Amino acid sequence: METSNFSESGSDPRAVAISRSLPRGWNGRVYEKLAPSWALIRLAKLSEAEYARRYNEEVLSKLDAGEVYGELGKDAILLCWEMPGTFCHRRLVAGWLEEELGVVVPERGSDDGTQTTLDRW
Repeated sequence: METSNFSESGSDPRAVAISRSLPRGWNGRVYEKLAPSWALIRLAKLSEAEYARRYNEEVLSKLDAGEVYGELGKDAILLCWEMPGTFCHRRLVAGWLEEELGVVVPERGSDDGTQTTLDRW
């Protein structure tokens, strides 16, 4: 499993959208369970730490990591809108899966194949 964004990996057949909104014409897989609520999106001006706390509380704490991983599949590429290296919920999901399951979920295209510093918010 990897993470990326729509512009970098949206055409990959393994791509799975985990965002609340989708690119026009998107016909790929969607996994709504990981999408932040519109209310949380509207609070995007929160500090990164506060956003992460709220996302963990409102979304991740209600899910079973093993079930999510199984439903997505080990080859899935989790997509949202943010550019690589910027704070985003896909990296929060990656960190959660890593912590809960002991798997590595790197950002696609990172130079060394490892996760970024965004993984532990």
